[in-house]
Amino acid sequence: MTESERQQVTVLGKTLSAERRDGCADRVADSGLSAFIRQWSATAGSAATLPAVQRAIGLLVGYERMTHAERDQALAAAIEELRSLFRTNHHTPALATAAPVTPPSLALRRTSSRQGRQRLASDKHPLTDLDLDAKLDQIAGIDSRTVAGFRRIGVVTIRDLLYHFPRRYDDVSSRRAIDELQAGAEETVIGEVTDVCTIGTGSKLRVRVEVSDKTGSIEAIFFNQRWIAQQIRIGQTIVLSGKVTVFGGKRQFTSPRWERYTPDPNALLHTGRLVPIHPLTQGLHENQARRLIKQVVDTVAPRVPDHLPPERCAQAGLLPLGEALAQIHFPTNHESLAAARRRLGFDEFLFIQLGVLQRKRLWQQEMGLPFTIDPQVHAELLRLLPFRLTAAQQRAINEIFADVQRPSPMARLLQGDVGSGKTVVAAAALLQAVANGFQGALMAPTEILAEQHAKNLKQLLSRVPVPRRSSEAMNGEQYRQIDWRAQLDPEEAARLNEIVQIIGMTPEEDMGGHGVRVALLTGSLGTRERRRVLDGIARGEIDVVVGTHALITETVQFARLGLVVVDEQHRFGVEQRLRLKDKGCNPHMLVMTATPIPRTLTLTIYGDLDVSVLDERPPGRQEIRTRRISRFEREKAYRHIRKQVAEGRQVYVICPLVEESEKLDLPSAEEMYEKLQHEVFPDLRVALLHGKMSAREKDEVMRAFRDHQHDILVSTAVIEVGIDVPNATTIVIEGAERFGLAQLHQFRGRVGRGSHQSYCILISDSDNQQSKERLAALEQTNDGFQLAEIDLQLRGPGEFFGTRQSGTPDLKMARQGDTRLLSEARRMAEAILSDDPALERPEHALLRQRVDAFWTEAMRAG
Repeated sequence: MTESERQQVTVLGKTLSAERRDGCADRVADSGLSAFIRQWSATAGSAATLPAVQRAIGLLVGYERMTHAERDQALAAAIEELRSLFRTNHHTPALATAAPVTPPSLALRRTSSRQGRQRLASDKHPLTDLDLDAKLDQIAGIDSRTVAGFRRIGVVTIRDLLYHFPRRYDDVSSRRAIDELQAGAEETVIGEVTDVCTIGTGSKLRVRVEVSDKTGSIEAIFFNQRWIAQQIRIGQTIVLSGKVTVFGGKRQFTSPRWERYTPDPNALLHTGRLVPIHPLTQGLHENQARRLIKQVVDTVAPRVPDHLPPERCAQAGLLPLGEALAQIHFPTNHESLAAARRRLGFDEFLFIQLGVLQRKRLWQQEMGLPFTIDPQVHAELLRLLPFRLTAAQQRAINEIFADVQRPSPMARLLQGDVGSGKTVVAAAALLQAVANGFQGALMAPTEILAEQHAKNLKQLLSRVPVPRRSSEAMNGEQYRQIDWRAQLDPEEAARLNEIVQIIGMTPEEDMGGHGVRVALLTGSLGTRERRRVLDGIARGEIDVVVGTHALITETVQFARLGLVVVDEQHRFGVEQRLRLKDKGCNPHMLVMTATPIPRTLTLTIYGDLDVSVLDERPPGRQEIRTRRISRFEREKAYRHIRKQVAEGRQVYVICPLVEESEKLDLPSAEEMYEKLQHEVFPDLRVALLHGKMSAREKDEVMRAFRDHQHDILVSTAVIEVGIDVPNATTIVIEGAERFGLAQLHQFRGRVGRGSHQSYCILISDSDNQQSKERLAALEQTNDGFQLAEIDLQLRGPGEFFGTRQSGTPDLKMARQGDTRLLSEARRMAEAILSDDPALERPEHALLRQRVDAFWTEAMRAG
């Protein structure tokens, strides 16, 4: 093959490849591919007589009459024939006149390969013959590279592709005359191609296309896209969309989107409309992917069965599902896009609400352990408290007491800001469980927090006497006068005495056996003590058990578990919560969180729970003074720290990184510890805490800081859920812009727990507008619920907790801030379940399938 022949074959091959990339639409040349091949054959000279070229051209005879699938197969085979010319020794003269001699083994492989292609082709079908769960590789005309590209981003089936929503839209729907184009704006023009020329070579190659209308002309420049000169021809009418730039004083388009003009606006894919930009990956080209999605949407979306009955859609003013899917991918205008988003977001909220409400109904259908509220026991607790309950605390207690008196088990969320007094509310509930002859359990996420809860519960409950077995029928003060232990046989009394000693109760706290016995169960207990505590739990001799995940291990068996309290719920998965519940006979469940959560997230994440909110601060709690400074003002912070330590106070310093990073100009915890201990405060006691330490090491550091063995604690985000250190009055947060608003508020809650004025210093040099708004909000308010709403609006739900809530569904379309849409979905879910609790009716069969699939995927992702 001569050099001239090579060049001519290359032109033909590139044109065929461009036609295939264009979706086999027969528009790569003015009059179609067949006309181009005839024109090329007439001018290609000897290249057109090469046997491989003849075979390639023969495969494409009647191209305009082929289906898309047939065109794709024919193009693939023709391109392969042309490639064979470049794989063969082109210096062999016989190649121009005779078919090559093929070795038998190669012939066998080619035959096998051809048979394989034919078999694969027979496995493919037109879209009209496939259902939603058919895999993409079954679609006729789709090549394996495209299938592989979509598979890499989790898109495997036709349904996946329909729900692979655009991440944004480029609005190039505004069309202007050329003389009206504005530099710097995204514009669209329709015009006739009046000139096409290729300039330069190699990496500097560019194609210049001039387009004109009645008002003037404009150039479009395409870099390193030689084939554009083959695809765009003088005399064509095309549409250009892109940003108008200025070069050499002239307006121009630089690498704009383009396609041939059609009078049907819906036929435009890449220009002149709201152009969808889908999430893609390596191997997926934007135009190619958009054409495939358009083909699938146009063919399949109208046939998608709607899981919502028509009357429900009409009632809520929702688009039919098929129309919503079509409009979300290729919206006619902004209004239709908004309507599609509303329908698809409503679906996600509805699936969530149906799932959580069904879970709540199942919970409430179970037989629980109804309590009888003992008003005297509660009054005694209130009398012994060194403070008065807030109205919010009293309201929450009343709601809990109403729940536990019912035969169905309580499922309630108690959410309150840092320092709002959740522990007292939980203590009142646990006390009633003990007064009813049941046991209580409190599970905390860390050993140090469990230790703190056990200490607080002992202080709150130790002086409140409760009735025991032999005195349950007595009224008034009678049971208080009886030494219950004296009525036990010697063996029982001895065991009880041992338990009292192990858990550290004094005789005054024991009150003749009527004191509430609180035990701590953690991994650090000695073998003998642990075995004795487990035995005491199993025999019912321990009233309240506080622990970590150790509470849900198989070795822990309760005698009469009546109430479970879970602290910091977002750090436990749903499965862990249920495992603790299964330790008893459907005990009541109280879930607590110190993270203020907006209403939309509460209904989404905790939708199966009733909610009590502590939105008041106990009297006497001081506002924490918060101020943002730059890193060049650190000396001010250091002077403040020294002054606080001189007054006997303690300080936290929070860093976003554990170790030094080459990419981020932020101090790490290790760097900061070294600097503070050896350079800034060599005379003070500085400690280090970070997530790479073992749980035991972290607990030891926290205990030492709590006991004032350190003046300054340098820590990473692991301090977010910490313990009470009333003597800590200042927290300095380095790189504050790296944290979410809710997380910053949690950090700030580490101080302000004592009687001293407390401070929060935010160090940040970020110019990011969102970061500035976040830190300004923190300076202006200490209200956690208000900050949570701001955080949700600024950052979205995905980052709200910092780490993903286990078992919480991902939302592709619903927006967590849309309280109105969520409330509408909640009302529809309640109405549907009121009529059909198990979704068993025929009209709800598809809805049940979608809900099950949605939650199965959520649990798998969690």
